[in-house]
Amino acid sequence: MILTNAHIIMKDEVIHGTVVIEQDLIKSVETGRTHVKDAIDLEGAYLAPGLVELHTDNLDKFFAPRPKVDWPAFSAMRSHDALIIASGITTVLDAISIGDERDGGHRLNNLTKMLDVINYTQSMNLNRAEHRLHLRCELPSEFTLPLFEYLIEKEDISLVSLMDHSPGQRQYTSIEKYREYFQGKYHFTDEKMAEYEIVQCAKAQTYSHTNRHTIANLCKEANIALASHDDATREHVLESKEIGCSIAEFPTTLEAALASQARGIKVLMGAPNIIRGGSHSGNISASSLASQSALDILSSDYYPQSLLEAAYKVASDPTNSFTLPQAIQLVTYNPAASLGLFDRGEIIEGKLADLVMFRPHLHQIENTSEVMIERVWCKGKQVF
Repeated sequence: MILTNAHIIMKDEVIHGTVVIEQDLIKSVETGRTHVKDAIDLEGAYLAPGLVELHTDNLDKFFAPRPKVDWPAFSAMRSHDALIIASGITTVLDAISIGDERDGGHRLNNLTKMLDVINYTQSMNLNRAEHRLHLRCELPSEFTLPLFEYLIEKEDISLVSLMDHSPGQRQYTSIEKYREYFQGKYHFTDEKMAEYEIVQCAKAQTYSHTNRHTIANLCKEANIALASHDDATREHVLESKEIGCSIAEFPTTLEAALASQARGIKVLMGAPNIIRGGSHSGNISASSLASQSALDILSSDYYPQSLLEAAYKVASDPTNSFTLPQAIQLVTYNPAASLGLFDRGEIIEGKLADLVMFRPHLHQIENTSEVMIERVWCKGKQVF
C-alpha cells in the first residue's frame, strides 16, 4: 500500500511526501508525490503516527453507562474500541482500577469482566486498536495488595500507577475541592461527607505506605513500568524516584513537574486539561507546564478524542516553544518509549504502520481550530 501527497509528521520535521507500507510495517518514507497508479492520494492531509494512550478509564463508561446499569461486557468492549480507534489511538493501555471504591464499588465489581473481555478480544484479534493493561492501584484499601499480587501472576501488565485519592493528599490537598467533587458527584450531605472523610483518612493511614512500597518492589522484580500519581511536592517526587517510578502522572504543581523531569521521570498530563484550559481539581494546568517545557506525555484520561486535539493545540499555542512534530511526540513517540515500545510512535522505515490521517478545521460554533480524523491504519490495515 502506498499513501501519497501527505504532510508527513516525522520526529523532527514535516515533509510533503509518500509512505510505502508492506504488510504491517513502514517500508519507506519518500519526499514528493508518487505517480504509481494504485497509490492512495491523501490530498495534502497530515499523516501522523498512531497515537499511544497510557491512561484511560474510558472502558468504565461503557460497562456502567448509568448508575446501577451493568452493560454486557463484549458490547461494552466493542463500543470502547470503536471510540478509541476513531480518536486515532492505535495503542491503548486500558486503565483498570483495583481498590477504588469511589464509584460505589462498581470498578471492583467489574474487574474480572473487564480483564476477561480485554484478553479475549485481543487474543482473538477482534479489536481494531492494540489493547494493553494498566493497573491503577488505589493505595488506601485493604483490597489493593492481595488483588495486585494475584493479577501480577496472571496478567500481562504494561504499566502500574500508584494512587492515593484520600482527603488532603496529592490531587486533593484542597479539602474544599475534595468535598466539592464528592458532594457534587454523589450528593453526599455534609454529615455523610464528614463520615466518608474520616473513613478514607483512616484507610490511608493504615494501608497507603505499605501498599506503595510493596507494589513498587513487585513491579521492579517483574520489570513493569511504574507511574506515580498526583505528586505535589519535591518530597513526593523523591519518594517516587526512590521506589522506581519512570512516569509522573498528573503532577499537581510546577515544583513537582520540574523535580520529576530533573530526575528523569517523564511528566504526563491530561489532554482534557489542555482543551478545557485548566484542571478540574484546581491544580496546575497542563498548558502552564508546556510553557515551561515541563511536559513530556499527554493522556486522554476520560475523553479519548481530546488526545490529538490537545497535541495540535499545544503546537498552536504561542506561549510555548513546541513545534508540531514535538507536540505530536507527546502522544506518539514519548509514551511508546516510556514503555520500551520502540517499534512504534514515529513514521520511519521498519516501524509499525500505525498511522492517522487528519486535517485541521476552523469551525464557526466556537471559532476554534479542531482536528478532523479521516482515516486510521493499525499495523498496515485501515481500521477507520
